[in-house]
Amino acid sequence: GVTFNRYSIRKDGFVSASSPMAGGSFVTKPLVFTGNALLINYETSANGSLRIELQDADGSPLPGLSLDDFPSLLGNSVAYTVNWNSEAKLADYAGKPVRLRFVLKDADLYAFRFSEN
Repeated sequence: GVTFNRYSIRKDGFVSASSPMAGGSFVTKPLVFTGNALLINYETSANGSLRIELQDADGSPLPGLSLDDFPSLLGNSVAYTVNWNSEAKLADYAGKPVRLRFVLKDADLYAFRFSEN
């Protein structure tokens, strides 16, 4: 007989930053963005998590946008709008050099982008 196989790949899911259950992190090079929202394409296991910190160009956490201000994400989304637990506004740093720090635990980060929301 003939066998047919069907594969599907998530949107923008060809490559990811991935970490095991032990966890891992990475920091972007300084970048300048426009917009007022950060969207991510990510996936975690049932026990995994993803956290994000916005830093200045020198690597210091920005007030209200640090890891301590970020709730651990659990789940799967191709366009999740990131929110910190503070009154700080991402838009206040548009046009200025910033770094993003991603902390992953049994998770994949496929893409991130800034947008007008």
